[in-house]
Amino acid sequence: MTQRPLSAIVLAAGEGTRMRSSRPKPLHLLCGRAMVLYVLDALTTSDVQRAVVVVGHGAERVTKKLLDAAPDAPLEFVEQAVQRGTGDAVGVALTAFPADELDDADADVLVLPGDTPLLRADTIEALVAAHRSTDAACTMLTARLADPTGYGRVVRGRDDRVDRVVEHADATEEERAIDEVNTSIYCFRANLLGPALRRISPENAQGEYYLTDVVEVLAGAGYRVSAVVADDPADTQGVNDRLQLAAAEAELRRRTNEGWMRKGVTMVDPDRTYVDATVTLAPDVTLFPDTILQGRCVVGAGAELGPNTRLVDCIVGDRSVVEHTVGRDAEVGEDVHLGPFAALEPGSSVPDGARPGPFYTAVSA
Repeated sequence: MTQRPLSAIVLAAGEGTRMRSSRPKPLHLLCGRAMVLYVLDALTTSDVQRAVVVVGHGAERVTKKLLDAAPDAPLEFVEQAVQRGTGDAVGVALTAFPADELDDADADVLVLPGDTPLLRADTIEALVAAHRSTDAACTMLTARLADPTGYGRVVRGRDDRVDRVVEHADATEEERAIDEVNTSIYCFRANLLGPALRRISPENAQGEYYLTDVVEVLAGAGYRVSAVVADDPADTQGVNDRLQLAAAEAELRRRTNEGWMRKGVTMVDPDRTYVDATVTLAPDVTLFPDTILQGRCVVGAGAELGPNTRLVDCIVGDRSVVEHTVGRDAEVGEDVHLGPFAALEPGSSVPDGARPGPFYTAVSA
């Protein structure tokens, strides 16, 4: 695969009205982390040199959160003051790029929505590899769904190339029968993206500038538009409401638990064990059912937690046993036996070797 400069645009300006929340949609939490951070994670192995995040609703909150959570990432921010569609959002993002980058025929630009937290890094790598190997002007990540209702359909033409994407609201009955859908994840050749955006219009059912129209512009001009079908369509699903948020959370928790078990952590019942992505566990930790670890918890080697234990931002020392306990922002020393029915108040600590017995409450000094 030819090595070429690679940048990314992450679209995180939407309000997410179906979430029915004052929290900006990209900042809804999954396993203790903002949803958009998982999208940025998917870029980590693709040698992205610049990531431009388009913000809009709650722009200051989104910007601050990303800067705090990823201070070393090559992030830049632009604001889409009025949401006029994905095509307009990408056009706004391009204002952050120097002219020489946009004119570089060897440079590529990824475009991703900020609400696809299940996206994997190897999926993005495969997209970029296919884009470069076919020397396409645009390569789309697509998925095949048993029920594609509501999604833009991918219309292919000669040599299996993509001719266009038609939104569900604008599709004919024949087009709605297509099961291959657009995931809104693309890789573009940088020098062709801007000129193609200038040729799209908001003449559609929503009155917006669709980024999908760029596909038809490029194909109509004779450029190759390729498509890569995702191995697992679930990885490309967006989160638009609380039901989809819960489904994404369940999958991310499954992946998190699987990762810890492969590193030497025992989970007696993984389906009833909840560990945030921000938690750190040492080898030989045992987690019993209905254990919930949130925030910046750190658990030492050989510790046993649960059942029915919830800790938030707590430290538990090596070989300690904590059962039927709740705690927040507290510290448990090594070789402690705590519980059942103990409570750890913020700022409290339990010294090494302590065995305070049932119904114990640790208070801050």
